[in-house]
Amino acid sequence: VHQFRNRPYLVLTARVHPGESNASWIMKGTLEFLLSDDPAAELLREMYIIKVIPMLNPDGVINGNHRSSLTGEDLNRQWSQPSPTLHPTVYHLKGLLHYLNSIRRTPLVFCDYHGHSRK
Repeated sequence: VHQFRNRPYLVLTARVHPGESNASWIMKGTLEFLLSDDPAAELLREMYIIKVIPMLNPDGVINGNHRSSLTGEDLNRQWSQPSPTLHPTVYHLKGLLHYLNSIRRTPLVFCDYHGHSRK
């Protein structure tokens, strides 16, 4: 446990918008790299605590929604006041981020994977 005490945090999230399926492919590649024997991946694992939430909106994904959750809301617009009942993934992730900040372990990186397309 002592070896992890002073490591900075990295937080990686994806699929807050269910229709952005390419974000899952990028997350898959990220995880495969981070878990690989590549020396750079090994160094990242040794230097950081990496928190990964690969799918912030699983209900929306399962039900085929494009940008919304089961409540019909865009979870990426709920960060200011997420409800534990209506937006549980955002609520609990925000709680984790507040906790890390309160113990002076604010993540060095917060990366939210999206996947937009253009006409």
